Amino acid sequence: MECPLDTKPRWERRKDARPQELLAAAIDLFVERGFASTRLEDVARRAGVSKGTLYLYFENKEELFKAVVRTSIVPVIGEAESSVAEFDGHSADLMRKVMIDWWNRIGANKVSGIVKLVTAEAGNFPELAQFYQDEVINRGTRMISSMLERGIARGEFRPINVTQMTQVLIAPMLMLVTWKHSVGPCEQGALEPLAFLDTFFDMALHGLLPPPVRAGCGMRPARARHAVLPPSRQPACAALAPESRRSPP
Repeated sequence: MECPLDTKPRWERRKDARPQELLAAAIDLFVERGFASTRLEDVARRAGVSKGTLYLYFENKEELFKAVVRTSIVPVIGEAESSVAEFDGHSADLMRKVMIDWWNRIGANKVSGIVKLVTAEAGNFPELAQFYQDEVINRGTRMISSMLERGIARGEFRPINVTQMTQVLIAPMLMLVTWKHSVGPCEQGALEPLAFLDTFFDMALHGLLPPPVRAGCGMRPARARHAVLPPSRQPACAALAPESRRSPP
């Protein structure tokens, strides 16, 4: 049913929607076939237009690919950058939020196949690989590093090699995307992405937190800023003492 408030002629409304229809068709075909095997005439056919119409909006396949990235992936990074800048809580909560949001917005959807496409075909299309490096990878890497640096500066993370830890945090996300668009459809629930990420964050963020300073063991009590992660163990001071010094049961 047409909206009664939309006074544009049908052909004009259709014309306005064509770039989005072409981009949606391009995502489908790039993910299904890869960059090299996708033909512009197939994109046009999938979008229900002629190849000539496609050229009115995109000069060539490379520009179409860049438009796909700039409209479907780059905005998500921009929103995440804003979220990082505005967040006022614990850095571990921020890290979890940003990366789970990325999975829900990108990883769990068809557009995540673009990540696998770049990984597989970068060697054959170095210009597109450099474009993706500049527009997506570098920005995402800087953002994750900034969250780690924020946590260290606030005393919420222990001092670490930020460059290396950034790559450690990125690697499982890339693995999940590769799995999703390769053997994932053949498996029967062997890997659940959100459960996997929750387990990974539990391990990684516990590793990032500064070691606790326990009161009552001859040590100054720690000033906890926020109990972001539930302790997996609650060791008592007696557990730290030698056997010979423990009281008999």
